[in-house]
Amino acid sequence: MKRDFSGDAAGYYRRYRHGYPSAAIDALAAAFKLTSQDVTLDLGCGTGQLTLPMARRVRAVIGMDIEPDMLEHARQAARDADVSNVMWMLGADSDIPVLSRLLGEESVGAVTIAQALHWMNHQDLFKAVIPLLRPGGGIAVVTNGTPLWQQETDWSQALRDFLEHWLGTTLSYACGTDEESQRRYSDDLAAAGLQVSTTAVDYVVSLDMDQLVGSVYSAMGTRIPAAGQRPAFAEQLRASLAPYDHFRERVHVAILVGAR
Repeated sequence: MKRDFSGDAAGYYRRYRHGYPSAAIDALAAAFKLTSQDVTLDLGCGTGQLTLPMARRVRAVIGMDIEPDMLEHARQAARDADVSNVMWMLGADSDIPVLSRLLGEESVGAVTIAQALHWMNHQDLFKAVIPLLRPGGGIAVVTNGTPLWQQETDWSQALRDFLEHWLGTTLSYACGTDEESQRRYSDDLAAAGLQVSTTAVDYVVSLDMDQLVGSVYSAMGTRIPAAGQRPAFAEQLRASLAPYDHFRERVHVAILVGAR
């Protein structure tokens, strides 16, 4: 897993990334028959958007991420939410074989990977996770909407045009939310010996301009403007999106389940 969401990027991630609706948590709990006795692993947990609601359904959750700043924000989010049954662990997908030896076989009810699999070697990961899973447990690949600049609205197109001009590059990558990536993940879950199924939850979010700018920053990682450039970035973005008085985002939560 190679990425950089350190420093301010981690703070924007915690503040502006969408959480997960209760229906999505219900679907995950049902898919693996999770109980208050289960332990789950949230790999690539970021600042805990999925980790924390999952923690309320099980005995304990391990939130693992490669970025220390993300984990520090996740710890604070857990304190703020009075969630005390999460262990935050610095680590990557390549560390799963060692974690399996530490925890023992068949010790985990589910491994969730939320909006992070595109950073990982998913074929090796799926195979490495199998020994961790208890019977009936499995892997859930969860996406929480396509990138803001890849959606089918006029304002999204305007946002994409602005970002491509600012960054000097074409933005076409969908971060694993596209049909081709989802199909590839599904095929490789099946190849790892898991029973594959899908479910989805849809919801709508209305964003104001400050939320839109913050959401963009949360996704930029190393490309986030330097602190001194952010006022100019925000001002130019506002000007580019001036024709639009609101930003209505239709969010599609896709849940791809591989059950043992």
